[in-house]
Amino acid sequence: MNAAVTNSTCLIGLERIQQLDMLPQVFTPITISPAVQSEVGISAPWLTIQAPQNRGIVRSLQTQIDEGEAATIALAMELGDVFVILDDLSARRIAQQLQLKVIGTVGMLLRAKQQGIISEVKPILDALTTANFRISEAIVRRAIQLADEE
Repeated sequence: MNAAVTNSTCLIGLERIQQLDMLPQVFTPITISPAVQSEVGISAPWLTIQAPQNRGIVRSLQTQIDEGEAATIALAMELGDVFVILDDLSARRIAQQLQLKVIGTVGMLLRAKQQGIISEVKPILDALTTANFRISEAIVRRAIQLADEE
């Protein structure tokens, strides 16, 4: 199983639809920064809270993205071979430029289906949309296509 560092967006979205327990079935261990912890206020036995050591990188990244995203990227850089779960386009772009393995909430759902954790992606995407989780219509369509659910 792959390790992951996640920003708050994925945690908030999954919690809104009571699907938070899906995350540790797809990735383990899962690490978040104290900045993300304070943003989401979620604690779970499978969630490890760890501060990035290099505060300079965090400060530098914060000139372009928020503190939670900056700390998430810095932590992923320090931990090495991990997936970084980011939904914000700017944060994703920066993480990709840093050669990190980037995945978003929708990508995590596709992995969950591939691994047999969920049988369908569409009902979860619908629930997220209903819960005011912002996903573009194009991404929803593409995910349903990739999941072979059209």
